[in-house]
Amino acid sequence: MNPDPNQPRTANRHETGDLPAIEEHDLPQGRHQFHKERLMSQIHDDRRATARRNPFLRKAILLPAATALAGALAVGVLVLTPGGTQSPDDRATGPVLTTRIGTVDAHGAPRLLDRISLAAAEAEAPQGRAGQYVYIETRSAGTHVRTDANVSSLVTVPLHTRQSWRSPDGLKGWLIEPGTTGPEGMTLAGTDELGNVPTPHLGAPSHDYLATLPTDPDALLRKIYAETEGQGNGKDQQAFTTIGDLLVESWPSPRLTAALYRAAGKIPGVVTVDSATDAAGRKGVAVARLDEFGGQRTEWIFDSKTLALLGERTVQVNGNGDEDGLIKPGTVISTSAIMVRAFVDDIKVKP
Repeated sequence: MNPDPNQPRTANRHETGDLPAIEEHDLPQGRHQFHKERLMSQIHDDRRATARRNPFLRKAILLPAATALAGALAVGVLVLTPGGTQSPDDRATGPVLTTRIGTVDAHGAPRLLDRISLAAAEAEAPQGRAGQYVYIETRSAGTHVRTDANVSSLVTVPLHTRQSWRSPDGLKGWLIEPGTTGPEGMTLAGTDELGNVPTPHLGAPSHDYLATLPTDPDALLRKIYAETEGQGNGKDQQAFTTIGDLLVESWPSPRLTAALYRAAGKIPGVVTVDSATDAAGRKGVAVARLDEFGGQRTEWIFDSKTLALLGERTVQVNGNGDEDGLIKPGTVISTSAIMVRAFVDDIKVKP
């Protein structure tokens, strides 16, 4: 369903394209609870075994069912197929996802992020009608280690489409993701694992929550450091990861997006990478940070001409990423591409 024609169009002038056709099926009565229970069982079984070694799985599955995806600020419809280089041959391929590792510039990040911030701030302020949902469509893939009967092997999560719908308050939503929910999808409404109504926070923001975040980069970074203290592999890496999740998994306002980029430029160890390709095969430049704990580099990929955010990936660049030595340099741990972000009128409605 199209947005209100009286509302301003969303997309930045450099972001145009077509939505892929995706079949939908109604969810039979009672099936959503089955899928939710199956997902929670998988969370319980996999959390300890895979959360550290498999950041793709951690991002895709190990969030509480009621807060797994962010609501976001948006205007109308944004379809991301920028006019940059289309490089499907550079996309991670093979039984184990591998890629070429780009060249790092240790001093280029502040200047590039300043340009990216200025470009992001030019977007129209997001607006949506009461009662609408934020629809986010991404394409994702990844690689992780699985151990069965003390035998470890690399497992590839194949390229797939992920669709989510979230209400502005974050309390209602729907998720369709092959391998996680089944073809019918599952509800994201209800309580969390402990039976509590979820409260939006940096790790699981809502439309309303994003609107409360400071847009001063220094204040924003202080808040991120304070609220993520003790998480991840060091405060700087966790701050970079948190900002990346807000940028990719939700849709902040232009002012907040610009502030997030400027805040990222203040984090020690942030670099630029001359070449990176997202899950959809779109090639660009990247802003990145190396997690020295595991030798994995997380990269935010931007169209080199328009500076639109295309997606994110994490690549093993140093040493081996697991105790079994299976994850070699060049292995793609996770990769995602932002395809569509839009306001729609109801759950399971597409732009």
